[in-house]
Amino acid sequence: MSGEVEKDEGVLVIRRIHVTYTLTGVPPEKRETVERVHDVHAMHCPVYRTLHRCIEITTQVEFGS
Repeated sequence: MSGEVEKDEGVLVIRRIHVTYTLTGVPPEKRETVERVHDVHAMHCPVYRTLHRCIEITTQVEFGS
């Protein structure tokens, strides 16, 4: 996870968060399913739904070995 912080009237404010999901042990035939789930998961995540109007949140999936 990484993020970007900026000053807003002298106060540090989180502006952007990027989350990388690194999945290991996913068989090649299941990767398309994982990517489809990733595409729709955010709107079903309570944390994302709470914060996404205030903070830009992006995600990506990486497959490890």
